[in-house]
Amino acid sequence: MIQRPFWLQKLHSAWQEAPIVWLCGVRRAGKTTLAESLGSDAMLYLNCDLPSTEEMVANPELFYRNCTKPVVVFDEIHQLRDPARLLKIGADKFPKLKILATGSSTLAASKKFRDTLAGRKRITHLTPVLWDELEAFGVTLQKRLYHGGLPAALLSESKKPVFYREWLDSFFARDIQRLFGFRDMNRFNALLEYLLKQSGGQFEVTKTATALGITRPTVESHVSALEITHAITLVRPFHGGGLNELVKQPKIFAFDTGFVSFARGWDPLRQDELGPLWEHLVLEYLQAHLPDTPARYWRDKQGREIDFVIPRQRDVVDVIECKWSSSAFDGQALGVFRSYYPKGRNYLVTPSQAPAFMKRFGTHEVLVCNPSELASE
Repeated sequence: MIQRPFWLQKLHSAWQEAPIVWLCGVRRAGKTTLAESLGSDAMLYLNCDLPSTEEMVANPELFYRNCTKPVVVFDEIHQLRDPARLLKIGADKFPKLKILATGSSTLAASKKFRDTLAGRKRITHLTPVLWDELEAFGVTLQKRLYHGGLPAALLSESKKPVFYREWLDSFFARDIQRLFGFRDMNRFNALLEYLLKQSGGQFEVTKTATALGITRPTVESHVSALEITHAITLVRPFHGGGLNELVKQPKIFAFDTGFVSFARGWDPLRQDELGPLWEHLVLEYLQAHLPDTPARYWRDKQGREIDFVIPRQRDVVDVIECKWSSSAFDGQALGVFRSYYPKGRNYLVTPSQAPAFMKRFGTHEVLVCNPSELASE
């Protein structure tokens, strides 16, 4: 079993704040394996897909009272009839017990969770394999971009289209249909594949609806479901009310580079395709290390753009530009952005393993670094 210390530490830190940790993430991101890595001596693991689990927890107080392990794991807990009640009793009546519940979506997505357990839980979003986990998995960065970061796909010797196609079908049947009641798998998957091909670009509801021949409300409801289940991220624009800035239109990013390259037919990857996929990997790194600070992007009406903007505090915003090679960065958009927002750090994030260094672009200093530097600042 490959150890993932960063994620284990996040679980233990979350338990310091609340008795329940909700571990979410897309199907096959490694939630079950991460839970199992807590160790059989320390936990009681329950697969909630099994009918026997429902019977075992029918009387929650009796179940918890006879639990001899310090950690209880409810894997795919939304499969149970009343998961919210089970978790609430555990948190309220047995506060010294650590509870880990896994699922693909947020609690609020399921009709079974009318009680969202406010104050009793912390949420950990497990992303695909991160930049700084590549050594542990024994894979190259290029393979991570091509295969994606779901462990089963990443560790496969070759990229197998059947994995990605079966995942899409399973995602609809086990997550989307059960949680949201959507019935037309073909229409839903057509939208998802369209978004995979558009990943990294600006998202327009009307344009998408016209391209697929479906209604705006359908697009909006399906995109909302995809966002709730972490299959896409909408990166919204950063603005200060300036008339020259985009203020509404988000960019859309798919959850995994392997599915983006699969949908686009990038087989094998070409050199000019590495940069767009690298931007996805940096976003996932930000989501993992800065979960409480959603990344934004910035663009003006002249088309000048900053990949990611991280608000730090009032009037202080960091700029993050993602380039496969530092030589591809010219600093023009940075200069315009800093004329509006002068305070904050500037990062040029590349896949280089060389030590970070400062470089001047015009009147602005930029730290050229890899993603690991973002977490250390």
